[in-house]
Amino acid sequence: MDRRSFLAAGASGVAAATFAPRLAFAAAATDRRFLFVIQRGAADGLAILAPTGDPGYASLRPQLGAEAATGSRVDAMFTLHPALRQVAAMTAARQALLVHAVASPYRDRSHFDGQNVLETGGALPYRMQDGWMNRLIRTMPDNPQAIAFAPAVPPALRGSARVASYAPSNLPDAGEDLMIRVGDLYANDAQLGPLWNEALMARTKAGNLADGRGAAAAGALAARMMKGPGGARIGMVETDGWDTHTAQRGRLNSQLTGLDAMLAAYRDGLGEDWKNTLVLVATEFGRTAHENGTGGTDHGTASTAFLLGGAVAGGKVLADWPGLAPASLYEARDLKPTLNLDALIASALGQHFGQDPARMAQLLFPDTNSAPLKQSLVTG
Repeated sequence: MDRRSFLAAGASGVAAATFAPRLAFAAAATDRRFLFVIQRGAADGLAILAPTGDPGYASLRPQLGAEAATGSRVDAMFTLHPALRQVAAMTAARQALLVHAVASPYRDRSHFDGQNVLETGGALPYRMQDGWMNRLIRTMPDNPQAIAFAPAVPPALRGSARVASYAPSNLPDAGEDLMIRVGDLYANDAQLGPLWNEALMARTKAGNLADGRGAAAAGALAARMMKGPGGARIGMVETDGWDTHTAQRGRLNSQLTGLDAMLAAYRDGLGEDWKNTLVLVATEFGRTAHENGTGGTDHGTASTAFLLGGAVAGGKVLADWPGLAPASLYEARDLKPTLNLDALIASALGQHFGQDPARMAQLLFPDTNSAPLKQSLVTG
């Protein structure tokens, strides 16, 4: 994963988005928190949550499917990838709801277009100018503080509501003398002075975690920025590297190990605030049902999504399973989508923040306005 990803190694220093607005957060009107973890590159849902109970799976994945033998069995049909040990523990604790055969409205298998649809919530690429997470902020009382754990604000958070961005830097730490000199330089500047002070407060809040390496440090950093009365209530983490056309087995194992560590560190770092937290993990589309000739898979359609957190009605798989028989595949190659990702997101967020899910769907996804799900996804 590259430096945009919080699963990357190499995070020494603190100064990305130094002048991001309002990093010193005020107390929020709600104790509920929401974090979106995007998997850029089309994560393979058929490996992440393997349908080992489907008779067609073994023949479609003769090499890649073997890894599921050491995974965590969720029920008679599905097995979690063995790298997802902490997610398996969350599932056992009923703090993870695993969703399968889910997809956004997008069907054309381009990463850029698919990510745009996923993040803006449009029915077609580039049809919406702002992101559904920014629209979420505007539906909530007092426009709660939001932060992107990335060098720049991703499309999902772009829009008229103010959003900060914060990410560790690969540059060496600035010395205290330099920090003092820059502070003196901006002290009498009416615009830069307050922004500099806010950035310093955010740096203090991040603490030594910003100097850590790897996924666990990243999850802990996100938790530290979102916990307590003054923490952000809306957050987003970008992860890259999910495009596994070749050598998928080792690469996906590494990706999932990092994701698992990050989610566990975020949970542990939030402490008591975890009980009021919802985490969504989702990708732009899935991968082909059949493994290819280079030990990988190609661009597909439906995939998995996870809802995690102390506020989740978890412990199971949510799926209207279409099956993997040749006649059941989408365009004779992909897992068929049977659940609308927009509907899942709107329903979960409506329940989580105490708003009508149907109204939430209209506000967040006006281009698709999907009917909300009937299932209980989040506890009261």
